[in-house]
Amino acid sequence: MKKRYECLMALDTRGQEDSVKDIVDRLEGEFTKEGAQVEQVQKMDKRALSYAPRHLDSAYYVNFVFTADSGLVIKLQNKFKLDPIVFLQHYQTLPVKAQKTPAE
Repeated sequence: MKKRYECLMALDTRGQEDSVKDIVDRLEGEFTKEGAQVEQVQKMDKRALSYAPRHLDSAYYVNFVFTADSGLVIKLQNKFKLDPIVFLQHYQTLPVKAQKTPAE
C-alpha cells in the first residue's frame, strides 16, 4: 500500500553552492527512478548547524514530499547514505490527503 512521506535532507554543498539546483534535481530524479511519485520539493535555503560534525558549519536543507510503498523508504535511506552530498536525512509518514467532495 502506498503512503505519503516527507523526507528532510541536509546537503553538504561546500564548494558547490552554484549548482544546488542541479543537485536537488538529481536527488528528485533518484526518488522517481526508484518508483516514488514526488509531489512537492521545498528548497529551504542554507542554515547553520547547531554543532559542527565533519567540520561542516552549515547545510542546505531540502524537503521532499512523495508517495511510495513502505519498503521503498528503507531502500532510499540506504541509497542516500552512500551519497557524499547527503549529510543528514529524516523520513516521516504524512497523513493521507483528504479528497474534496463536490458540493451539492
